[in-house]
Amino acid sequence: MKKIFLFFSVLFLSIVNAQDKNAVTFKESPVILKINTDQLFGTLTTPDLTKKYPVALIIAGSGPTDRNGNNPMMKNNSLKMLAEVLAKNGIASLRYDKRGIGESKASAISEQSLVFENYTEDAKSWINLLKQDKRFSEVIIIGHSEGSLIGMIAGAKANKFISIAGPGESADKLIKTQIESKANKQINDLTFPIIDSLKSGNKVNKVDPMLNALFRPSIQPYLISWFKYNPQAEIKKLNVPILIVQGNNDLQVTVKDAETLSQANKNAELLIVDKMNHILKIIEGDKQANLESYNNESLPLSEIMTTKIVSFIKK
Repeated sequence: MKKIFLFFSVLFLSIVNAQDKNAVTFKESPVILKINTDQLFGTLTTPDLTKKYPVALIIAGSGPTDRNGNNPMMKNNSLKMLAEVLAKNGIASLRYDKRGIGESKASAISEQSLVFENYTEDAKSWINLLKQDKRFSEVIIIGHSEGSLIGMIAGAKANKFISIAGPGESADKLIKTQIESKANKQINDLTFPIIDSLKSGNKVNKVDPMLNALFRPSIQPYLISWFKYNPQAEIKKLNVPILIVQGNNDLQVTVKDAETLSQANKNAELLIVDKMNHILKIIEGDKQANLESYNNESLPLSEIMTTKIVSFIKK
C-alpha cells in the first residue's frame, strides 16, 4: 500500500488584490505529496475564510507543462491565474508538477517503465489527500488538455469534474489525425500500422529510424497504456456534475471534441467560449497572435470561462 504524507510550509505567502475590494484574500503554500520514496510538489491556494470551502485539483496538460501552465519554452501562467481567480471567489485549489516535471523532476520514472496509469494514480493520491483535509467541503477536478483524461479516470473519487480543452478521441486517433494533416501518404503508410499495433497492445520491434522520435521501443509501453483510454468511454463512467469548457480559437483541440464529450454523458454542461484559445486567453488576432500568446503572461484569462467555472463549483 502506498504511504502518503503531507507537509505544509510554516511560511505562507499572503496575496491581496487591492484593486478589487470584493475579492477574497488568499494564501499560497507549498505542498509535498510523498508516495513511497517519491515526492511530488504542488501549490495549495486557500481563501481567507473561516467556514468550509470547496477545493479544486488542477491537472496540467501533456509534455513538460508545469503546475502553472508553463514549460521551459513558454510562460503564460494560465493555471496559476486560474487558481488565483478561484481563490478570490472563495474556492481553494491545488495545482502540482507531475512526476518528472518542474519541482517533481526527481520522481521521474524511466521511459521504459512509464505508463499512463502513473499519472492517473498520482491524481487519485492528490484527491485522497484533499479529501482528508477538514477545511474543504468538496473536491472538484479541473483537467486541462491531457489533464482532462487523467482527471476523468480519477474523477470517481471527486464531487464534480471540469474538462477544459480536453480531447474527445483516444490518443491513437489524435496522433493519426496530426500525422495525416502534416505528412504525405508515405509517412502515413509507415506510421499507421505501428499505431494500430500499439493500439492492440503489441510492441513493434522494428521501427524506421526516422520515426524514433515518436515510436522508439522505450516509449512504446507508455503509448500502449495511453491508447487504451477513450475519453468518451471514461467520461460516461462519471456519475457527478460535469462541465466541459472549450474555446473556438484553440489550435490543438476542437469544438467537436467538446461536443463529443458532452454527448457521452447526460450530466455534462457544455460551454463554448468565443475566441478563447488553448491556454484560456481571448485572442482577437490571427494564428501568429494566438501562438505568441503562449509566451505572454500579461494576457488575462477569459472572464466568461472563469465566471462559469466559479458558478458551476458553487451551485
